[in-house]
Amino acid sequence: MKIGFLALSGIRVVDPELQTTGLNLPGFVDRSKVIASLPSLGLLTLAGLTPAEHEVRYIDLPDVDAPDITAAHADAIVVGEGEPSWPLVLRDLTAGRLQRGYPTTAPFNLADAPMPRFELLDVSRYNRLTIQTARGCPWHCEFCAASIRLHPSYRTKPIPKIIAELHRIKELWAAPFIEFADDNTFADKRHGHALCEALAGEHVRWFTETDISVARDTPLLEKMRRAGCAQILIGLEDPAEGTEGMELKGNWKARQRARYLEDIRRIQDHGITVNGCFVLGLDTHTAASFDQLWEFIQESELYEIQLTVLTPFPGTPLYERFARDGRLIEPFAWEKRTLFDVTYQPAHLSVAALRKGLLDLAAKVYNKEFTGFRRRQFIRRKLAAEERAA
Repeated sequence: MKIGFLALSGIRVVDPELQTTGLNLPGFVDRSKVIASLPSLGLLTLAGLTPAEHEVRYIDLPDVDAPDITAAHADAIVVGEGEPSWPLVLRDLTAGRLQRGYPTTAPFNLADAPMPRFELLDVSRYNRLTIQTARGCPWHCEFCAASIRLHPSYRTKPIPKIIAELHRIKELWAAPFIEFADDNTFADKRHGHALCEALAGEHVRWFTETDISVARDTPLLEKMRRAGCAQILIGLEDPAEGTEGMELKGNWKARQRARYLEDIRRIQDHGITVNGCFVLGLDTHTAASFDQLWEFIQESELYEIQLTVLTPFPGTPLYERFARDGRLIEPFAWEKRTLFDVTYQPAHLSVAALRKGLLDLAAKVYNKEFTGFRRRQFIRRKLAAEERAA
């Protein structure tokens, strides 16, 4: 049987004015310039689970505005993690008895993860390749769809498996840049220390996502620097006091805000840039919030900044709350869930005011002069920290 794994690239902004500003999928497009192109690790992983008797191809589709057939119809749908269900899907497909749905309930053990089929790729198309070291996140943010659609448990992959995947990539690309496809790489600090110790001799540069608690583990920061960490992405959401209840387990994020500035500087003083992510349109936001956020961004000297609009993704507690309250705009317009188009009624702002606030703040944050200032400040502080350590 011939099996094609079709990778649909990116999310496109629907609002034409937002599109012209260069706002797009955060971390991937900077003022309309692609800065990170990477393949679909999920598809490569399923390819790794596919028996050898099947002929498989990985097909990169550069852009699909409206995939009428695939978007509107499906013969079978897998809900949750793909690895447990994929062998069943192939078995039923081969036998001609494909089921409509394949729900996955038990968490997949990452110790059983297959080697992704990196060799299916034309690596010259990408400027980074991905490895997953952990799955899930211990926090439960109301708006986050990353883990909730898979399984709520947090799991880590055995270190030998991670290094084996890295070595497989190196066979195809001698000096790759790696992105760890994790929601929160360093939530388990013991695993994080072991990972960095294993990476220290691999001579690779890498990027990942984690939470702000990494700033308070100085030995880990030092290991991350020696292991080749170039940048970490951290969801800061909103540094203002009074933004409560965003993290639903224990209000964890609200308790971190007082130390945001100190924590950002601690990380960047170790030579690791921080990509700080902010969410506009929270229920606490008013017209004054945009100026308050701009003041914080200037003071923080973050190397990289991502501005997004609160987005109620289906399946999240946020979507359910907005649906109950009648605040969703076009509830089934999935194409507008871009992180930039406004798809709900804000609590203390009009839709137009939120959209304008995003555009105005983006014009200041992504200004060439201000971006250059942040870059220079990072280099200055990094050199000063190295001199102090010498």
